[in-house]
Amino acid sequence: MKKLFGAALALLLTAQSAPRPHVNDLAWLSGRWVTSANGRWTEEHWSAPRAGTMIGYSWTGEGETIREYEYLRLQAGEDDGIVYLAQPNGGAGVGFHLARAEGTSATFENPTHDFPQRIRYARDGDVMVATISAMDGSHAMSWTYRRQ
Repeated sequence: MKKLFGAALALLLTAQSAPRPHVNDLAWLSGRWVTSANGRWTEEHWSAPRAGTMIGYSWTGEGETIREYEYLRLQAGEDDGIVYLAQPNGGAGVGFHLARAEGTSATFENPTHDFPQRIRYARDGDVMVATISAMDGSHAMSWTYRRQ
């Protein structure tokens, strides 16, 4: 019984001491990312991590007309890991929590938001795909960016 208790306690302590992700782990997002098709363009810019934060913005347009823009921020939350804060068209911020991160992919989720509820980035070299969707993956929209 003592051995079983000791093994269970060791497993619990190991699980609790697993390293929490840091904003620096998402440095692969840094840079200027661009996509364009049929006269429409979208750019997403991310700063390098500094002081536990990354600042970004996205804008979409057609020709010389800006259609949408969004201020973005990645930062460590107090007790809830990394938070992705999006402010579409400069409005109120909506937070998404980092749900998964592996290598050069990261998924952020907010099941209580209307849409999107999930934001996923995946980078392969100089190509990055950003996908937004509902929690179940429905209504997905993706943008394939190239690093500039």
